[in-house]
Amino acid sequence: MTSESSAIPPKNAPQGERMTGAQAVVRSLEALGVTDVFGLPGGAVLPLYDTLMGDEHLRHILVRHEQGGGHAAEGYAAASGKVGVCIATSGPGATNLVTAIADAYMDSVPLLAITGQVFSHLMGSDAFQEADIVGVTMPITKHSFLVKRPEDVPGAIAAAYHLASTGRPGPVLVDITKDAQEGLVDFVWDPRVELAGYRPITKANSKQIQAAAELIAESERPVFYVGGGVGRAGASEELLQLAELVGAPVVTTLMARGVFPDSHPQHLGMPGMHGTVPAVLALQESDLLITLGARFDDRVTGKAALFAPDAKVIHADIDPAEIGKIRSADVPIVGDAAEVIADLIAAVSTAKLSREFADLGDWWARLRELQRKYPLGYQPTSDGLLSPQHVIQRIGELSGPEAVYAAGVGQHQMWAAQFINYERPNAWLNSGGAGTMGYSVPAAMGAKVAQPDRVVWAIDGDGCFQMTNQELATCVVNNIPIKVAVINNSSLGMVRQWQTLIYEGRYSNTELNTGHGSQRVPDFVKLGDAYGCLAIRVEREDQVDDAIKLALETNDRPVVIDFVVSADAMVWPMVRQGTSNSDIQYALDHSPEWEGE
Repeated sequence: MTSESSAIPPKNAPQGERMTGAQAVVRSLEALGVTDVFGLPGGAVLPLYDTLMGDEHLRHILVRHEQGGGHAAEGYAAASGKVGVCIATSGPGATNLVTAIADAYMDSVPLLAITGQVFSHLMGSDAFQEADIVGVTMPITKHSFLVKRPEDVPGAIAAAYHLASTGRPGPVLVDITKDAQEGLVDFVWDPRVELAGYRPITKANSKQIQAAAELIAESERPVFYVGGGVGRAGASEELLQLAELVGAPVVTTLMARGVFPDSHPQHLGMPGMHGTVPAVLALQESDLLITLGARFDDRVTGKAALFAPDAKVIHADIDPAEIGKIRSADVPIVGDAAEVIADLIAAVSTAKLSREFADLGDWWARLRELQRKYPLGYQPTSDGLLSPQHVIQRIGELSGPEAVYAAGVGQHQMWAAQFINYERPNAWLNSGGAGTMGYSVPAAMGAKVAQPDRVVWAIDGDGCFQMTNQELATCVVNNIPIKVAVINNSSLGMVRQWQTLIYEGRYSNTELNTGHGSQRVPDFVKLGDAYGCLAIRVEREDQVDDAIKLALETNDRPVVIDFVVSADAMVWPMVRQGTSNSDIQYALDHSPEWEGE
């Protein structure tokens, strides 16, 4: 991420103009190039909202819940690469943002959250709608600022934006007291930000780059283990060049889907708990992990002590705290992914002029055999209901790689990661680290604001959809025509899957009564219709394509499709939590390792 804080002040805010702190917030955002914000007003932030009324440069989108505003700002950021901005009032307004802030922190999303606070003289007195939001969010932000004076507003906004968008991106909160919003200040904009101790390293150490090139040259079974940091750094083109230069296989984590094209012959798919068999076993059998912008998350490694036992590790990340946190690195590299990969391209190209690289023929033969034996697939349903994998696959095939797909959390999220082909970065949005139900609809809304000319799908579950579907009202009123596919299995699907496999089918509190043969509470078609959407129910396979095509043709309002799918469909492959990735199952009681025995 690069900062845009060098922008010049807007024409309507000359240096030294007398204005309120609230006006200074708006002028600062305009100076930073911000054009869209998501928010919900309340008493402690009314001075700011009074200033926003009628502003020509800043589009404010009124959400129906602060969590929706936070996820919308996340979706805006993830789809565009810009900083997403959200606003809430004090107390419950601010605490309703906490889930989205934590989500952005886990997934390195550049987010600027602005909250109102009670009058400074009331702080600490348990005043009406008071909450110590700076204290609450300090563990889940890059930094949280408390502003009590109007003259501190421009500097705090500039610093927060700079922090959010540079180094490892992430959320930053600015909490502004009501008296700081109402007080007067001579506006001075200085985009130069100096923060003590904050010096992100973007350029890698040349000796480490050379050491990495040596390991790459010697490796007989290398794998590019690519994480979301490569996407956040905008380094997809560099990655493609390096991968083709080295000739090694590539796996892309859940957060990195689309960073390397699915159609490329070197791509093995997604690794991890529900990754492809070739991707999971490639990591497990490799002798070198070329780890770029990934963090050895437990969902990728399985039991960390048993992960890739024979592999040396090159670990490149802009956040030095990630290197060695879970797996020690033979070659640690701190730096921006785009710059690190560019340096590796140069070093590997030079090395190829003076030495022979190891032959990868046997390695590729092994991997091609895995691809042949264990392609990604699914079983047709046996209860006459729709196959969720088929539905999601057709959404991807009919919408194409230029669309944006925002998933909720659970089975539908994994199927969307598996069965849609991603050819470009910023096409796949999801809550990876936090696993936040309710992410999809508002994130899709934010993505559509950022990318109005793209088709944007929210692929949601019937459980997730009920957490934030009120943002359909926001979409209708503000002409944000997203498409929502509710993968309705009438249950908390992923929890139910674990109950099937681990708890012997004891389905404790996972039935939601939304789907086939149930009370249909709520009826998603009636709900969508009540919100002013085009709402459709699909119960037969011969209806699937027509419904998707109608959604793609409808751009005057949001579309909600209730796909009534089987509750018995499961996500495969699967590595059970706390076990070795070598124990991956591609179906119930079927594992490549067991067959080998």
